[in-house]
Amino acid sequence: MTAQTAQTAQIAQPHRPGAAARALKTVRRDGIGVLMLIALFIMIIGPMITVILWAFAEQWRYPSLIPTRWGLMYWIQTFARADIQSALPLSIGLATAVTGISALICLPAAYAFARMNFPGRLPLLLSFLATNAFPRFGLYVSIAVVFFRLNLIGTIPGVALIQIVNTLLLMIWIPTSAFQGIDHSLEEAALDVGASRIRVFVQITLPLVLPALSAALLLTFVSTFYEAQGALIIGIPNVTTMPVLMYSIINSQVIVQYGAIISLILWLPSFFLLLFVQRYVRGGAISAGFGV
Repeated sequence: MTAQTAQTAQIAQPHRPGAAARALKTVRRDGIGVLMLIALFIMIIGPMITVILWAFAEQWRYPSLIPTRWGLMYWIQTFARADIQSALPLSIGLATAVTGISALICLPAAYAFARMNFPGRLPLLLSFLATNAFPRFGLYVSIAVVFFRLNLIGTIPGVALIQIVNTLLLMIWIPTSAFQGIDHSLEEAALDVGASRIRVFVQITLPLVLPALSAALLLTFVSTFYEAQGALIIGIPNVTTMPVLMYSIINSQVIVQYGAIISLILWLPSFFLLLFVQRYVRGGAISAGFGV
């Protein structure tokens, strides 16, 4: 009786397709989407893998799909170059300084845009889009004419100023939206129990906007570290940052490894910074910042 019952239950149980059958069904149903996803993955990851392979390849000859000899010989040669030794600290220091100066200028302005309703507020806020509304190269050439008259061409302050122009959008819009999104009742409650405005800002307002501020600072540092066109036009011939140096090395050298290594050097700072603040970036701090 027990065997008969088990056989009846087995017959009544619906057949469940295996993993391979489910995968095949998904491919048949969403074949175009799967193919586009694979193509997108190859287009994004493929060049990155190629750069990493070239950076550690001492010998790579056709038709081999991977390097035939690996090593760090080209890394040693790259860091032994005098231009690399001067350009890398300059780029890091310049990006750090520009980020700090931009924060000192833009964060109070962002707080004012969020908390004060003054005439021309919205047009002035939208004016910070002007640097992204026109081709960058033409804008930089126009600014270079003014900088030439001010003797700022070929100087570090001149390069810093041109890079600060690029940070205005991120450092104004994202913090402005963050300050606007704060529940004012929390601040008013603290004021009612006797807290000063400075204490309310430090202990309540600042912690609430810290994720958005961190995202803005991160993007500002990374975009400044990567910026090349403004540094090339304004910095010539005395100021050479890593992106500018990469242009000259790639154009004048036939050694592929040099370009691959410099590309990794430029990529690593943003990679580690993104890992450090990934919870803020994933939390929508960036996308929320453009809802002003």
